[in-house]
Amino acid sequence: MASYGHAMDVLTDSSYVVPPVPAAAVGVAWLRASVARFSEGADHVRRRAVAERVLGGVAPGSLRRAGEPVAVLAEAMGLPRSVAADVALVASCYQPHVPVPAEADAAVGRLVEVCGGAWDEETAGRIGVLVQASAATRALLAGVEPPVPVTRRVAPDGSVVEVELRDAWFGAGRHACPGRAHASALVEGSRAFHRLHDELLVLPNAWDFASAAAFARAGFAAVGTTSLGVAVAHGLPDAAGVARAETLALARLLVRLPVPVTVDVEAGFGGDVRELAAELWELGVAGVNVEDGRGAGLADPSEHAGIVRAFKEAAPGLFVNARVDTHWLSVDQGSTLRRARTYADAGADGVFVPGLRDEHEIAATVAALSVPLNTLPDLPLRTLRALGVRRVSTGSLPFRAALAAAVAAATAVRADRPLPTDLPTYLETTTLPTP
Repeated sequence: MASYGHAMDVLTDSSYVVPPVPAAAVGVAWLRASVARFSEGADHVRRRAVAERVLGGVAPGSLRRAGEPVAVLAEAMGLPRSVAADVALVASCYQPHVPVPAEADAAVGRLVEVCGGAWDEETAGRIGVLVQASAATRALLAGVEPPVPVTRRVAPDGSVVEVELRDAWFGAGRHACPGRAHASALVEGSRAFHRLHDELLVLPNAWDFASAAAFARAGFAAVGTTSLGVAVAHGLPDAAGVARAETLALARLLVRLPVPVTVDVEAGFGGDVRELAAELWELGVAGVNVEDGRGAGLADPSEHAGIVRAFKEAAPGLFVNARVDTHWLSVDQGSTLRRARTYADAGADGVFVPGLRDEHEIAATVAALSVPLNTLPDLPLRTLRALGVRRVSTGSLPFRAALAAAVAAATAVRADRPLPTDLPTYLETTTLPTP
């Protein structure tokens, strides 16, 4: 097979056609045979019009949201976010030269049912839009450029040529991608939380919907969760790996807020962390915080790096904040920098060292890392900003403060003392954004 480097010459030449695909009634083969991507002539014109109508019903600006891009796009198209997994499976064997496993054919069947059950070009067009968005957006989020490195064409002499797309990321000519603005918006939405770390981000940590909504109303650019608050609010111990269901339930509520949400997942709750990562990303979560503390001790750095890597591989767009618990647990503090660098090398987007208070050590940690450093507010913000810290989490502080304030208010009633007066009113509380 020949390789052709001058993409524009081939892509704009009508004598170079896409490789033909055979007609089929079901499965991935049916999808290939029914979309514009693998069509020419009148079939291509008609099928491309379907894809353009689908995309025309979705404003690119509505796609600038956190979460798995295909899930975001599907929701905007009126489909459930849960189709993302099936779309990814189909995308992995969409190209005609790739073998199709039975699981992918079954996934096409499920997608057709979700789209109304008709095996026609309209349904194929909707599914095709999602499939073509899948691999490209994942590649962009993983830093692959161009996201689709080559495409294939049949030359006038019948030979098949591979066309490099480094100068034509979204194609050109009659087969140019009609969803370029949509793809860009999806990637921008997935990266929005990352960009908040370009300057110092103050991140409040919530334990339920009301506290998170109150933080959003107060103007915070993003909201996190506190594993202590979530666990204790449900009568569970913190850092024991037993609050997975409660954490996921809260995440499903918080993603409806108008700000990005990052979730504290302790050490990953055990089990399949890839499954956890994919579920959170599909829900629309922007990031996770995952700690290397294990009870009173620490995980082996390589083991924890594997967890970080699994999160990034399963959900490339998640901001993975790798927590180093050497200072928090007062153990093996000499390994702090080594652990931090190991997790960054594994793909962590940020490193969190709670309990790190020494200015010289903070500065050294910032200098040693290529990713943002996150601390607790143990020093004034102006000091942390000057030292290069890019994220300050409140941790369990608001939850503990709320408990103290609630007990103080009840105690004041019992003791017949003056009650606090700087509280939100009943009306203000009931008009918090509702899930």
